[in-house]
Amino acid sequence: MKNARKMSVLATAAIAVVALAGCAQGGSAGSGGDAGSGDKPYIAMISKGFQHQFWQAVKQGAEEKAEELGVEITFEGPASETEVDAQLQMLQAAIDKSPDAIAYAALDPEACIPLIDAAGAADIPVVQFDAGCDSDVPVSIAKTDSLGAGALAADHMAELIGEEGEVAIVGHSQINSTGVERRDGFVEQMEAEYPDIEIVDIQYGDGDHLKSADIAKAMIAAHPDLKGIYGTNEGSAVGVVNALTELGLNGDDLTVIGFDSGKAQMDAITNGLMAGAITQNPIGIGAETVQAAYDAINGDTPEEVIDTGYFFYDAENMKDEEIAAVLYE
Repeated sequence: MKNARKMSVLATAAIAVVALAGCAQGGSAGSGGDAGSGDKPYIAMISKGFQHQFWQAVKQGAEEKAEELGVEITFEGPASETEVDAQLQMLQAAIDKSPDAIAYAALDPEACIPLIDAAGAADIPVVQFDAGCDSDVPVSIAKTDSLGAGALAADHMAELIGEEGEVAIVGHSQINSTGVERRDGFVEQMEAEYPDIEIVDIQYGDGDHLKSADIAKAMIAAHPDLKGIYGTNEGSAVGVVNALTELGLNGDDLTVIGFDSGKAQMDAITNGLMAGAITQNPIGIGAETVQAAYDAINGDTPEEVIDTGYFFYDAENMKDEEIAAVLYE
């Protein structure tokens, strides 16, 4: 049966395989071995990356839920969130293993369609996490309401700068849904609620802290009246903080709102370099994804959109029980 399924996948995804031939290899990490042993249901998870602590926290939640449910998982992703081709190669390799289910977080919502459709044609249930593929095959997605989270970042930025002045955004992606929605949520909230705040620049550093630092320094130089910068993920925000440090500035000179957690951002908030950040619930995302895949394997219908929540944290509430539970180092 597995061999028949594999042949079906290869036939259906032939065009996608040709398109991927010769793509650059990306780094990855994984858990649980190369493939399912056959003794337990096997779920292949492909994330968007491994360079941020966020994905390690998602992996932790997935592994904990897998142990609870008695399933086997592998968890891998490209070395950085710009390596779309490498991620697609990982997805093809996962399909070739004929897993009982696939869990996927899309770097590019369109490039993944042929392979996700191929998995569906092979009767492999597909669930998603963090960011979706524009295919009708996936039955569920566990994610943060990124538009709402971006709006919350805007509200706190506006409050901290007195609801007037110039701000900028260092984004991490113009392609995947998290980057687009975290940006748009912030922009739309500013336009709707804070007419005296002007967003003077939006640039993208691919979630790389070095690129993001260079972008932030250029923004600060170009806009001497700049009052705040919003970084839309861990690498973006850490890059902004590093830019402040390199320029000899601090939180009194520029208000920085970040996104996600991780030791670097938490330290920056504690030290006053960053005003605060939006945190997701990555452990919850991992756990809910495995639960959804398990349900799909067993013929149950998981919730179509599983909202795992978001929170604003700063130096005052970081140790509150509700906030501390969703922070990670």
